[in-house]
Amino acid sequence: MSQPFTRDQRIAALHTTIAERILILDGGMGTEIQQFRPTEADYRGTRFADWPRDLRGFNDLLILTKPEIIRGIHAAYLDAGADIIESNTFNATSVAMSDYGMEALAYELNEAGARLLRGLCDEYEARDGRPRFTAGVLGPTNRSASISPKIEDAGFRNITFDELVIAYSEATRGLLAGGADLLLVETIFDTLNAKAALFAIESVFEADGVRVPVMI
Repeated sequence: MSQPFTRDQRIAALHTTIAERILILDGGMGTEIQQFRPTEADYRGTRFADWPRDLRGFNDLLILTKPEIIRGIHAAYLDAGADIIESNTFNATSVAMSDYGMEALAYELNEAGARLLRGLCDEYEARDGRPRFTAGVLGPTNRSASISPKIEDAGFRNITFDELVIAYSEATRGLLAGGADLLLVETIFDTLNAKAALFAIESVFEADGVRVPVMI
């Protein structure tokens, strides 16, 4: 069994491989999770058994409470031959997590999601020596910086660009700390939100002295 690649080695391999062939991205996460029919108790686990709000549907939280489900889905995509696997962090920003009162857990959830995925990919790399690339997912959040949620007030906004940058910066740092090889800004319904994510990513790169590929 070979030793896992370092992130720098994987990034170099990513650039080399993508110039030679099409890389395969994994598929849906939410639809796969629903096949397990997780209950409210599954989402809560032991740690959040007494949480004051309903948690069912917060799929990212399963990273902490039912990691075996998330690990199994990642593994199925690896078994199918996927080259790039996405972290289960679509809603893991403080903005989106505010619906559950869990804003303070945003960094932890991103770090844990990337670390779970990176550890699994390391196992596959050790078997055959082929690098697998982990994409740290930054989702769109549940708010829009350029669209009013009030029909009667077109100028109203429930989120600012700066607030999005703060949330995306925190999530980015968590994903990188967990070992993400690249960052994926996905499901763009508002280009201003996406610009905030990209601004946050670049700011983190400059401030922390780290840089990885970015997909949009």
